[in-house]
Amino acid sequence: MRKLVAALACRAGGTRLYGKPLQLLDIDNRLTVIEYMIEMLRQEPVIDALVLGVSEGPENEPFHDIARRRGIASITGDQEDVLRRLIQCGEARGATDVFRVTTESPFTYFEAITDAWRRHVASGNDVTHLTELPDGSGFEIITLDTLRRCHDQGDSRHRSELCTLYVKEHQAEFRVEVIEAPSEVHRPDLRLTIDYPEDLILCRRVFERFRDLSPRIPLARIVAFLDEQPALRALVEPYAAPFRWYA
Repeated sequence: MRKLVAALACRAGGTRLYGKPLQLLDIDNRLTVIEYMIEMLRQEPVIDALVLGVSEGPENEPFHDIARRRGIASITGDQEDVLRRLIQCGEARGATDVFRVTTESPFTYFEAITDAWRRHVASGNDVTHLTELPDGSGFEIITLDTLRRCHDQGDSRHRSELCTLYVKEHQAEFRVEVIEAPSEVHRPDLRLTIDYPEDLILCRRVFERFRDLSPRIPLARIVAFLDEQPALRALVEPYAAPFRWYA
């Protein structure tokens, strides 16, 4: 029986913007980015459990507090070995497969999760990857065995936040399916991840505009909104860098 567990790697550090997952997406209701993501993902029917993979250090205790309040599990792991933390998350809830998103990117393309999971299982994929979406909206599904193999056979580069770098560099050795974004959200020129203060301003504006749809704001609605807001897009344009992970 396959079991898909969402592993959310968290830490409070950051030189450009401190504590990105702990930043408030909804200021009025004190809702953090990571809490929004938890509530969005826990409504996804194919995800069996969520686990926060928290970096060691007292500054990261707020993540454990959030996990307790939201009724999900959390683990503590090495700050640099993010890959190991993802493995620990999967092991904590008996996963066969791990759903991975970055925890500073609230607007995941959740509409594609169910289909991606079905394709992942039916095709026997090691990795299923969404591409050509706005930066921060994609996700990966990876078998736990693949993550363990990457950790065992890779080096420190492969154990960093670039968790599937080993697969990328040895793609012929794995079964990887790359799913292209449909036309209405095929927008790698847009940016929906929070790495700079300007990113946070943009994501807060998006949330404010679609508050009534929270926590499942359709990505196509966000794209259409941003297309009507050139000044908002211009805020983050210096940081936009379209990039395709797999060839």
